[in-house]
Amino acid sequence: MKKDSKIYVAGHKGLVGSALWKTLQNKGYTNLIGRSLEELDLMDQSAVAQFFEIEKPEYVILAAAKVGGIIANNTYRGQFIYENLQIQNNVIHQSYVHGVKKLLFLGSTCIYPKNAPQPMTEDCLLTDVLEYTNEPYAIAKIAGLKMCEAYNMQYGTNFISVMPTNLYGPNDNFNLETSHVLPAMVRKIHLSKCLEESNWDAIRDDLNKRPVEGIDGAASEEDILYILKKYGIYLHHSAREEETRLFTPPASQKQPVTLYLWGSGNPMREFLWSEDMAEACVFLLENRNFEDIKASSGDEVRNTHINIGTGKEIAIRQLAETIQQTIGFQGSIEFDRTKPDGTLRKLTDPSKLHSLGWKHRIELEEGVRLMYQHYLA
Repeated sequence: MKKDSKIYVAGHKGLVGSALWKTLQNKGYTNLIGRSLEELDLMDQSAVAQFFEIEKPEYVILAAAKVGGIIANNTYRGQFIYENLQIQNNVIHQSYVHGVKKLLFLGSTCIYPKNAPQPMTEDCLLTDVLEYTNEPYAIAKIAGLKMCEAYNMQYGTNFISVMPTNLYGPNDNFNLETSHVLPAMVRKIHLSKCLEESNWDAIRDDLNKRPVEGIDGAASEEDILYILKKYGIYLHHSAREEETRLFTPPASQKQPVTLYLWGSGNPMREFLWSEDMAEACVFLLENRNFEDIKASSGDEVRNTHINIGTGKEIAIRQLAETIQQTIGFQGSIEFDRTKPDGTLRKLTDPSKLHSLGWKHRIELEEGVRLMYQHYLA
């Protein structure tokens, strides 16, 4: 790519897209194009075709997607498969029609089987059943990377696919109804600390910025406590205090708060700072073509995608403890084993990427600190 090449970043305001946009700018790329959802609905086939006809981007990064955590994936199954298929079908096909020089498709490591060998190599794809809770999303992402492969084989396009592990970072989604595990924990533990310290100004400020199910900072304390409890944040009163509603501890006294998180806390997860992921993507755009990947595939061209990860994992329970220490919450964190765990392990094998000369920079402890600073800001 040249520094003045016209690059379209689809989904440039999200966690992934904003990190890519920032990285491209930092590397001196000056001709970036982005469109908000209000400006361009990527599910609208004719609108996407018109956009490509007018703008004629030379390079495309497909970072737009409907994403969410385990609750959202399992609840909005139809939306997750339909919307993601629509978005990627439109963008990938129009990139072919309008002669885009290279496209980068971003998927997710949830494409791998539930019981895949650990760590997961690219060759694990389609070797067993998927995790049930995110199966629709995973199938959409598999379809996207296979569409890129198929277009490359039939039409000679240069479309490459990457599968990042669990991402976190600036512009993450902190909506408790749809967020992924790490940003959800950051917000819940922050709110737990505020409640523990009876810091109602901070609680109301948080809810004003990000209302939860319509509850904002103007709601009554009773309504706020109800919605916090619904998402696992419990303030413990004695029976007498509950009955009279007269419990007002001294300012120096911490209130007894327990945070309940879903599952057993035992699943292992891998996390990658979003800006590290963006640097890996730009590195591949600058240094890797489909023909390079195809050359090592043998007679049958399969699994040409590339994992992006750290190759390191942490138990959800340990992650919660790390965030708790960073934020300074002194209450109790418990795990609700009646709720699903999801896949027990999801560790990527980033050997293919490492062999090309790229490795991550930000370790999890530093990333959590940076994430919380971002949240407070």
